[in-house]
Amino acid sequence: MLSENIKAMRKAKGLSQEELAVKLNVVRQTISKWEQGLSVPDADLLLAISEALETPVSTLLGETAAQPAADDLKAICEKLEVINLQLAQRKTARRKMLFWLCVLLCAAVIVGFAALVVLHSPYLGWDYGDPELAIAGTALHAVEWLFVRIAPAILIAAIVGIFLTRKRG
Repeated sequence: MLSENIKAMRKAKGLSQEELAVKLNVVRQTISKWEQGLSVPDADLLLAISEALETPVSTLLGETAAQPAADDLKAICEKLEVINLQLAQRKTARRKMLFWLCVLLCAAVIVGFAALVVLHSPYLGWDYGDPELAIAGTALHAVEWLFVRIAPAILIAAIVGIFLTRKRG
């Protein structure tokens, strides 16, 4: 079968045995032996023949290019369906995680404000004249100032996040 395919492909390309032999760096008699089935090319030469004749090795060996059967298409569709299902599950898991992260963030901000109210935070009334409390007071004042300024924006963003990531029925 290989011998017939080499001969047919060579003739289809309009090459003589001599021209093919020159392309492959072999003698014409080698091409003749291949086409008569008296010898076969090794793997390297088979690749060179396929390149010279611009045809796949599988075609030279007699394998036909199979058209995808209905079963093959069905299997591909089933694999794609599984992949799409996995992607949807990942998206749902991410959405759920973001939802609960936003809920947790809202709760943390509310608890933070509640702690400041319950503890009667000395936000602006700290005595910075006492050297022992000066550094701690400055640090606490900075944290409270930052929290009071940033927390409302975080709370609003978290509430918006809850609405955007909630489960839609």
